[in-house]
Parts: sequence; structure tokens; C-alpha cells
Amino acid sequence: MMVPRLRRPTPAWKDEELVEECLRGNDLAWAAVVDKYKNLVYSAPMKYRMSSQDAADIFQEVWLDLYSQLKNLRNPSALGGWLISVASHKCYQWKRRRQRPSEQQSAEFDQEPACRDMLYPEWKERAEREQILLDTIAHLPARCQQMVNLLFYNDPPVAYAEVARRLGLAEGSIGFIRGRCLDKLRVGLEQRGF
Repeated sequence: MMVPRLRRPTPAWKDEELVEECLRGNDLAWAAVVDKYKNLVYSAPMKYRMSSQDAADIFQEVWLDLYSQLKNLRNPSALGGWLISVASHKCYQWKRRRQRPSEQQSAEFDQEPACRDMLYPEWKERAEREQILLDTIAHLPARCQQMVNLLFYNDPPVAYAEVARRLGLAEGSIGFIRGRCLDKLRVGLEQRGF
């Protein structure tokens, strides 16, 4: 008798599938959700220029809220937007708690935004676009994922010779393979409306 092989949840899964598995108690699905959206959630405290400790507290609070509200999500496919909204709200509340009482009163009457350099719609759109990019990269073939990460997510960028060594390829083939991977990335981004 053949036992069916279970699929292991990954960040590449659709949000609906991950939420469903989380609701079933699958710890691996929860880890995949956190892995998929950790940068998105952490971008809100960074936008508010929080200390690393305060940012970590906000990060944990957002995940606790998601855990407690997971069964109440009306649209699991909008999970990224929900996380952005919750993280932004928590950051705003954090900022309000740290203002002196006189600053809070004047802010209530002030018509300007609470954080002049924080333009929520623009930040939210940028954060969502970054998440689309990360999701699209996660759907590339493994070699393309590795190449994109080595060439574009390292500072300073990794030299072609080192990329070739790490991927077990000829150095002269890196440019050609990079081009094919970028074409796949472009197509994937277009399909997601990027």
C-alpha cells in the first residue's frame, strides 16, 4: 500500500492555502506565512525609525494579532494588506504613546499627518509591490532564485566568478542564465500585475 506524500507548506504557496493549513494546526504552514511576510511586517517599524527592540515588539504583536484573528479573516488572499494595515496601526499607536501629553493635544488639533514623512498610501503600495516581487522570486526555479538572490540581494553584489562557483556553473554561462532568469521574473511579475 502506497502512502501519499504530504506536501510541505512553503512561502510560495497561495495565502488561501497557507491560512487553511494554519487553521488545521500545521506549524509548518505558520512558519511559511511568517517567512513569507516577515520583511513586509518589519518594514512598518523601520519606516517609523523605531529602535530594534521596539520594532521587535511591534513585529511580535502583529503576529500575535494574526494568530488570534486567523479564523476571522474574511479574505485570506488579502493577507498581505491585512498585515500592512495592522503593522501600520500598531506603529502609529506606538508613536502616540511616546508623545508628551501637550504634543498629543496639539496633534489632535493639527491638520497635518502625525508623521510628515509617512505617506501611508505610498508606503503601503511600495510594501505590497516588494511583496509581489518576493512572491514572484519564490515561484522561480531554484537555480533562478539562487542567482537572483546572489546577484541582486547582496551588498556588494557577488561577482560572476563567485556565483559560478556557488551554483556549480561555468563563469561564461552566468550572463546568459541570468538573462533567462530575469525574463522568467519579468513574465511572472507581469502576470501578477506588477
